[in-house]
Amino acid sequence: GLVKPLQALGQIIAPATASSSSSSSSSSSAGPRRSSSSSSAAAASCASAAYSSVAASEVSHHSPSEVLKNFKEIRRLRIELPAGELGIDDGVLLKWRADFGSTLDSCVILAASSISPKSTNPNPNPTSHDASCSGSSSSGSADDNGNIPESFYTNGSLKLRVVWTISSLIAASARHYLLQPIIADHETLETLDLTDADGQGVLTMDASQLRELRVRPVSVSGTSHRTLMPALSMRLWYAQHLELPGGMALKGATLVAIRPSEERTREGGNGPLGSSDGCWVANAFEEPYRRAVRMLMKRRMYCLEMNSF
Repeated sequence: GLVKPLQALGQIIAPATASSSSSSSSSSSAGPRRSSSSSSAAAASCASAAYSSVAASEVSHHSPSEVLKNFKEIRRLRIELPAGELGIDDGVLLKWRADFGSTLDSCVILAASSISPKSTNPNPNPTSHDASCSGSSSSGSADDNGNIPESFYTNGSLKLRVVWTISSLIAASARHYLLQPIIADHETLETLDLTDADGQGVLTMDASQLRELRVRPVSVSGTSHRTLMPALSMRLWYAQHLELPGGMALKGATLVAIRPSEERTREGGNGPLGSSDGCWVANAFEEPYRRAVRMLMKRRMYCLEMNSF
């Protein structure tokens, strides 16, 4: 299956009877526009169903709420899950980073259908102009002018990336929902990061976002025990083949930058990324993935919309 059960994540984070060991730690005091609404809805149903397909008994750990109950003034908290929620095939790259307040503020997803060694004749200048944070419609040195081939829409590649995107958003929103007891119990928190040992996803909240969550109720997505996702505006970049310094090549490399549609409208619609927004996307991951993001941002940008789910 594409994803592990949502109940497993609940056992890791939510207060519950527990055994085994915990994985928490604290510091300090302690282009063309295509609509994806219909395919998104179908993919969301498939991704959500996958969460409930396996018994929750597969994972059992102490909950951070239980571990942290005797700490009174935690300012900076980093929790590491023993594994990522998304079950992906060997060789597939899928990484995400999400910022939340009371709901999603932004999310960046980097994916590729496979990672392999470089070809024997790599591009001599694979990273030209990649120091810039803001994206553009230029293709850089791409031999396909940054265009997505028509086969991308007909051979299942687009559908797969929609599933990857929705699954990442579901994982992020489930983490956010289940962090609420910790945030409520520790009012001195200034930063909160929830990551996993696989390096798959990172959820981050700063002081202002933590304050927002405390004063603004979280909207819940039905009975699924996760935060409701608002209507979303997505920007997508794609490269059939992307070669990086250090001997890595990505096949089917895909970058998705996501903001609530309401925020995107205030920023001026679906034009090129501004320097501030662009730098946030460009700096979402560590090297070598940061370089991949900046290279992809130089290619043609595609805009999609997704309904609330």
